[in-house]
Amino acid sequence: MKRLLAFLAASVVLLLPVARMASADDLSAVQAQFQSGNYTMAMNTLRALISQNPNDAAAHYWLGRCYIEKSDYDNAVTQLQQAVQLTPNSSDFHDWLGRAYGGKADRERSFLLARRVKKEFLAAVQLDPSNIEARRDLEDYLLEAPWIVGGSNEDALAQVKAIALLDPLSGHLARADYDAYLGKKDKAAAEYSAVLAMKPRKMVPYFEIADFYARQGNGAEVEQVTQAAAQVNSKDVRLAFYRGMGRVLSGTDFTAAEEDLKSYLASSPQRSDWPSHAASRYWLGRLYEKEGNKMEAAEQYRASLQLDPRRNDARKRLEALEKSLH
Repeated sequence: MKRLLAFLAASVVLLLPVARMASADDLSAVQAQFQSGNYTMAMNTLRALISQNPNDAAAHYWLGRCYIEKSDYDNAVTQLQQAVQLTPNSSDFHDWLGRAYGGKADRERSFLLARRVKKEFLAAVQLDPSNIEARRDLEDYLLEAPWIVGGSNEDALAQVKAIALLDPLSGHLARADYDAYLGKKDKAAAEYSAVLAMKPRKMVPYFEIADFYARQGNGAEVEQVTQAAAQVNSKDVRLAFYRGMGRVLSGTDFTAAEEDLKSYLASSPQRSDWPSHAASRYWLGRLYEKEGNKMEAAEQYRASLQLDPRRNDARKRLEALEKSLH
């Protein structure tokens, strides 16, 4: 579950006069800590706020978000359930509770939890039909979940159409997701071309498109999309990752690619909505492998797996390298 939601101040419940409400400054400090990747500090701040006011829905919400970043889905669910209980009409709270259930369901391979994921995404959409992030989360679920737990390509397409009515650019992105999942890569590429023609003023659409072309192994397209993104915000640290990945795929400049990937590792926080450090290590491994440096490539794949044991791409390449080294 990728795309970071901005906190809506209107979702905070009114509290009894005897309880201390988290101030705007409190929440601003938490969000700054969160966005910088300092989740431990943010969690300490939030626990202090909750100790002063256990009914602070916003504090429970942000604490749940921090637990998601830590991949602690049990505690994330607990905190986000509390936020939803305190503010049952918040679309965002339901959406993030669905994401927390999703992480827990994936880890435990639980159909029961998967059904709860869909329930929360549906609630988020019903509470705020204009919540595009919730609709895209629901679309992803409907595409990826087996039918026994409510997956449905037809229902996913209905979400795509609803998103397109709300925002044409988001509609193209949602349709591209839909087409790519069904294996219609040419149609997905056409949708992404339509997005690029609209020249988005935010970075996320560019990175979403770059990820698509990276999955196709098309480094030239990754580089072109990254160059377009740089016209919007040349200082975004994520550009280094995408430049490096594109160069590794296309083989255009390994020296620059290595500098880019190492720069991203040194300057970026660990955030679930940003390219992971495990991904950077993986692409460094691919780079060294292309250069014929098998020992260093294997070391990078090991580092990638240490950061994220679920990276099967790094595991497969490491196993192949280890066989060739013996």
